[in-house]
Amino acid sequence: MLKRFLFLVCLLMCFRCNFIHAQNNRIKTGENIGWYNYFGTIKLTEKIGLHTEYQFRRDDWINNWQQSLLRIGINYQANKSLLLRAGYGWIETFNYGEIPLNSFGKDFTEHRIFQMAQISHAENKISYSHRFMLEQRFVGKYSSANLTKEDSYPLLHRMRYMFRMQAPFVGSSVGDKTPYWAMYNEVFIGFGKNVNANVFDQNRLGLLLGYQWNKKYRIEAGYLNQTLQFGRQINNQSVFQFNQGIIVNVYLNF
Repeated sequence: MLKRFLFLVCLLMCFRCNFIHAQNNRIKTGENIGWYNYFGTIKLTEKIGLHTEYQFRRDDWINNWQQSLLRIGINYQANKSLLLRAGYGWIETFNYGEIPLNSFGKDFTEHRIFQMAQISHAENKISYSHRFMLEQRFVGKYSSANLTKEDSYPLLHRMRYMFRMQAPFVGSSVGDKTPYWAMYNEVFIGFGKNVNANVFDQNRLGLLLGYQWNKKYRIEAGYLNQTLQFGRQINNQSVFQFNQGIIVNVYLNF
């Protein structure tokens, strides 16, 4: 099954890259990024917990801001395989890179409400997870370059699907003092009346090495590839940003 999955992932990635690069009516740019992330879970009852998260996203590896993302939510562990979550995110996107996301080259704020369902299962020594997420995004917008603060927050809808797999280097499962590998791919699709040029919003691919000290603490780091389509066009051309860099994740369970 692993070989079939890897073949499918490679096939889909090659198709997506060929599709994107085959288009002449595209503007392409790219950045070197570094994402340094904290994820924390505080267990309140047997089924209910508090999710906390902060992502320190940097451009030029670590030198400049790309994004600041703070997210909190309530977890509900429906059963061993199904985790549900709903919550709020506060995101600051900065003016970074060769071509700015905002047409006026300004920073902007986003307030986000989200709902998530994650299904997990294991086969032999490999653990799989499927994360489905809906987001209602209130993204700050400027009506004029003279403004210093956003004057509207139109509602944008987005759905996300992430597939992740991981396995230990030793033993049959990831437990205490266990090194492991992981890989994931996540696709983002925009929809609704306010969606602009980016129905395909972005794709993220991660290849990671991790170490779990115990059930309360683990860390992982590796390679991150982000393909991002802008919500605006320049001279009637779609803009794609191809970012590559490093990602570090720290997980704490209380």
